[in-house]
Amino acid sequence: MARFTLTPLSLALCAALSSQGIAADSPQALETVSVLGDRETLHSLPGSAHLVSAEDLEQFEFVDINRMMRNVPGVYLREEDGYGLRPNIGIRGAFGERSGKISLLEDGVLVAPAPYSAPEAYYFPTAGRLQAIEVLKGPGTLKYGPFTVGGAVNMLSTEIPEGSAGKVQLEAGQFGENRLHTYYGASTETTGWLIETHQQQADGFRDIDRAGSADIAKEDYLLKGRLSSAEGASYAQQLEIKLQYSEEESGMSYLGLTDADLAQDPNRRYGISALDEMQNRHSTVQLNHSIALSDTFSLNTQAYYNKFKRDWFKVSLGSLIDAANAGDTDAQAVLDGTLDYENVGIKHNNRNYVSRGVQVSANWQLQTAGIAHDLEFGVRDHYDDVDRFQPVENYSQIDGELVYEGVSDPSASNNRVGKADATSLFVYDQIQLTSALALTAALRYEELETSQQRYENNERTEAGSSRSNSVSEWLPGLGFTYAVNDSVTLLAGVHRGFAPPGSGSSEGEAGDLSTNYEGGFRLHGGDLQLEMIAFYSDYESTVQNCSVAQPCANGQDSGNYALGESEIRGLEASIGGQWQLANGWSVPLQASYTLTDAEISQDSLAYVTSNGEDGLAEGDNFAYLPENVFAVTTGIDSGAAWRVNLTAAYQDEMCVDNYCNRGDTDQFDVTESLWVVDAAAHYDFSADLAGYLKVDNLLDEQAIVNRAPDGARVNRPRTASLGVSYRF
Repeated sequence: MARFTLTPLSLALCAALSSQGIAADSPQALETVSVLGDRETLHSLPGSAHLVSAEDLEQFEFVDINRMMRNVPGVYLREEDGYGLRPNIGIRGAFGERSGKISLLEDGVLVAPAPYSAPEAYYFPTAGRLQAIEVLKGPGTLKYGPFTVGGAVNMLSTEIPEGSAGKVQLEAGQFGENRLHTYYGASTETTGWLIETHQQQADGFRDIDRAGSADIAKEDYLLKGRLSSAEGASYAQQLEIKLQYSEEESGMSYLGLTDADLAQDPNRRYGISALDEMQNRHSTVQLNHSIALSDTFSLNTQAYYNKFKRDWFKVSLGSLIDAANAGDTDAQAVLDGTLDYENVGIKHNNRNYVSRGVQVSANWQLQTAGIAHDLEFGVRDHYDDVDRFQPVENYSQIDGELVYEGVSDPSASNNRVGKADATSLFVYDQIQLTSALALTAALRYEELETSQQRYENNERTEAGSSRSNSVSEWLPGLGFTYAVNDSVTLLAGVHRGFAPPGSGSSEGEAGDLSTNYEGGFRLHGGDLQLEMIAFYSDYESTVQNCSVAQPCANGQDSGNYALGESEIRGLEASIGGQWQLANGWSVPLQASYTLTDAEISQDSLAYVTSNGEDGLAEGDNFAYLPENVFAVTTGIDSGAAWRVNLTAAYQDEMCVDNYCNRGDTDQFDVTESLWVVDAAAHYDFSADLAGYLKVDNLLDEQAIVNRAPDGARVNRPRTASLGVSYRF
């Protein structure tokens, strides 16, 4: 693949920003961006919520969203590429495949390429440039939608600073990893701006037979501008524009390894996948406007346009992996490159996405009969589409090399357009009934129309099959908090869960529908914070989006499959604190635990799967859902120049299909459990200049963390990096 180097623009940015003078650094938050607000707000929310702050992110200097979020209770993270480029995030049992069952937002705006028509998030914001991450569950998700079965993840980009401020960060490490992150911004009373870039590249930790390594290169640019009314204006208001552009070129493949090959070399990749590569481009235009019409009433408007184009050029040879695992020596020889093989189809997984919309929300603080209301209401009009035109290049493996044979036109299933029009409304009222008791009432309405058209020829003059669907759902929710005293708060909530079925659905398919319950308590006293919440979701309709990455239970890799009724129950717990030692040192501690039990609750025997199983039955488990997830972070801070942090994370083995509960599984039906320890040490040379050493996977533990799409794959091996950060 073409190697990526720091572009002239990025070098110019770095040089220009590093030459600026020292200035104050006190970012200004925008109400139209944040979902949760600050940590104090979390204690009064009616449902579970978690903030991964800028300080949390700086502890380990992670650039992998999986590592950034694994301390959040109720969240499941399934690795695939080892770098978090396309994460699989699930919340409270909602399917994690390509994060397609949760509301993904950046700065309060839906960021998945086509959240209604094709919700799988093949684009994900560059994690290394994020300033904070907010995770919201429970009735509060009804404000954001459309996915309310699990939760919402809002990622905050770098804010425009007050005054002037900037940063230059450089990092280099093993496996050819290096990155540059730099920004500079300035503000006056009525204006503000920010320019930022994050650039990342690596040789990759997987060695491809006869072809070197799998390179990664990603560059991301962000520009913000802000106009604010002058002090004393009749109406305080603010207008902000955000422009973002990113490119990625990475040698990622769907092809994993056989278990035997993985045991010998977990970081190997077969040469038959040497041409596999992802190329993509993403751009965003976002306008935010807020105006305070009075001391108690404000109006916020956001308009957005997202465009994403990708071509994932890759083979799909899972049948060879399965055959080799079963002892087929010819299949193993093909994978090893010692046996010639015809009809190696490498498909151009071209997809073009567009997502655009306008959302308007209002906040009104009022009193009725002596009761305080914090009332929010809003509307969103949204459109998105996905265009797939995916021809296949045919190769033959001859003497271990791939020889080009020709191109096959796409089939109708690979030549299609999906569209979605959606309108949503919400009302969200936080009612302070007494000084101790607060009630939250929420109502959301989702109305959408989806369509999919397939074509029989390249020119798209001959239409093939088509599908259309109309869905409308009212989604109510209710929550309360009761402050037992200044330290202890009880909470409970119930809300209607929904996830749209996508453009591959037919008329009458409702998507995911559930009733979600939660209840627990928060303890907030001094240096100790403790939260424990039990959750239960009763699904009357569970829908799986079929894909090549994770085929549905009926073996299909496109469209949807209804799993029927199911139940998910679990427990989330988190604890955090900081202890001061006699010598001025401090020891922070943060730990989280999630216990989950999920199963199909009604027989569904309408089909026979590709492996001969008779459909789904009551008691069948969910695929890729761990029972136990645990993480703990601690360290020591000198209170002066240096600090050291350690984090350890555990995840249970997972069943890769729905049949593990039947008791006839083998090693190929499950992943492996895994403990991973990461470490980072920082040293402040001055108030502005700091250096750090970080080691991801300190103990170099690797295990099978995924078997989808085609074969077993492991987490990233031990990787050490050195970095320096200068703030000005």
